[in-house]
Amino acid sequence: MGLLAWEVIGVIDTEGDCAEWTFPADPGAVRTARAAVRGQLRTWDLDSVGDTAALLVSELVTNSLRHATGPIGVRLVRPAGLPDVLLVEVSDPLPDPPRERSVRPDDESGRGLQLVASSSRRWGSRPGDAGKTVWFELAVPG
Repeated sequence: MGLLAWEVIGVIDTEGDCAEWTFPADPGAVRTARAAVRGQLRTWDLDSVGDTAALLVSELVTNSLRHATGPIGVRLVRPAGLPDVLLVEVSDPLPDPPRERSVRPDDESGRGLQLVASSSRRWGSRPGDAGKTVWFELAVPG
């Protein structure tokens, strides 16, 4: 799968290696985003974080599909000078920041942001001119 150029929604410029894609707001976007992330991390020899990154991207792209319409952006960044960090960003045109929900044990949804928070080094969101970006950092083993 080749890299596709696209307009990044609310993403700041970052020096270092970068891969980015845009996906239409349809259910196939989750599977395609997961495959793109895994493929790029394999190219960068970062298979060690591939499962976690693909899972968390799946959660965030699913959230975007549920709450926003329009394109969904995914961006991976290996910041220059920080070999132990992988930055992952998911952007959509909805300006509302994400909110963690309280869920009951039998609820079938609502755990995505909790999963992102517990599986990443840190995470957050930032507004952009045309929506928002939710980001998280993964530690890359030395």
